[in-house]
Amino acid sequence: MTTLSVSEATPQEQPPDRSARRRVLASSIIGSALEWYDYYLYAQAAALVFNSLFFTSLDPLTGTLAAFGSYAIGFLVRPIGGIIFGRLGDRIGRRQVLIITLIIMGLGTAAIGALPTYVAVGALAPVLLTLCRVAQGLAAGAEFGGAVVLSAEYARKGRRGIMAAAPALGVCLGILLASGVFSIFAALPEDQFASWGWRVPFLLSVVIIGIALFIRARVQESPVFRKLEATGTVSKSPIKEVFTFARKPFLIAFGARMAENSTAYIFQTWILTYIVTTGMDRGVGLRAVIIATAAGMVTILFWGWLSDKIGRKYIYMFGAAAMAVFTFPFFGIVQTMNPILVTLALTFMLAVLYQAMFATQGALLSDLFPPQYRFTGIALARESSSVVSGGVAPFIATALLAASGGAYWPIAIYIIAMCAITFFSLFAYREASESHVETDR
Repeated sequence: MTTLSVSEATPQEQPPDRSARRRVLASSIIGSALEWYDYYLYAQAAALVFNSLFFTSLDPLTGTLAAFGSYAIGFLVRPIGGIIFGRLGDRIGRRQVLIITLIIMGLGTAAIGALPTYVAVGALAPVLLTLCRVAQGLAAGAEFGGAVVLSAEYARKGRRGIMAAAPALGVCLGILLASGVFSIFAALPEDQFASWGWRVPFLLSVVIIGIALFIRARVQESPVFRKLEATGTVSKSPIKEVFTFARKPFLIAFGARMAENSTAYIFQTWILTYIVTTGMDRGVGLRAVIIATAAGMVTILFWGWLSDKIGRKYIYMFGAAAMAVFTFPFFGIVQTMNPILVTLALTFMLAVLYQAMFATQGALLSDLFPPQYRFTGIALARESSSVVSGGVAPFIATALLAASGGAYWPIAIYIIAMCAITFFSLFAYREASESHVETDR
């Protein structure tokens, strides 16, 4: 089967109107917000409370490692979710799959808020927690990728960068909600927080599910997928076609994810644990992440806009290279234990350098894969790479910290190595010749 564009086989159809694009933007933002509200809640709880509630028989450090281990399991199953839902997205449509993943993700998170702890049911508690995490992981294996595909395929010519950045805005919104809600309840007295306070943020995900479902149900199927259906060019074997026609784009996408995904979970989640180990209050880290994420909502729009002007590749490479350079200075600033300096450093790391990669990633990945197997290609590349990057990053960072007696330099070297992989992977990406921006419709 060829990978010719759909526009070569059928006449131009009427492009989506402004209201349709607005619904898609709202759907992508809210859907990604739910995904990351759920995921970031789990990450914060794993860093601050799950070790004592679900792994009580272990010492504090081992309990933290076990909590991050359960966190990593969600990443291990994400490729499975990517395979299942990515294939469905290319076979039956983007919209239907995104409704399914939304429900699974939300219900899995709400269930965590109702789980019994180790004191109540013993070893069954971490098992139930892990099962909920598996449900989150399966849904997350397609949620962000599907939102990117839907947004990119609704974009007007020359606007894919800014349109495909919408799910990244949703990520920031989800992290802000999770951080804000969790910090409110984390401020409770320790006994109240441990007994019931930590549960409320998880249970509140039901509200976001309702809002997101209402918006997503009003979104029409991607015009690109409708054209695939009209011309009879829907892929019968999208997974096979990815590895037959798009091996190089898949490897480029895989490598591009190394720096972005690993540093996301180090500087948004693991850093909470590290800041506490330096002697600072846990609220310093939570507040710093909130400020950095709020600033990121502005820089995402800037990087998305700029990627439509100059392309995605060099913005992405800049983010990886600059992050590698700033890593050692960042940890040096954290060692000062000055809350203002720590907040400024984390804001620069997350809002400027990290977002140079994340804000442009949706458009870059959409450019790499043609529409016949775009959903599958993006989901497989994103989620298989997450297993060896983001999923294990907090665990690796915690283990390196323990092995080095509290020194940060092994973690800094680990981050630099991830940035190097991404930087050099993108050398193989020839943006002009591999882009499908102008040929979808």
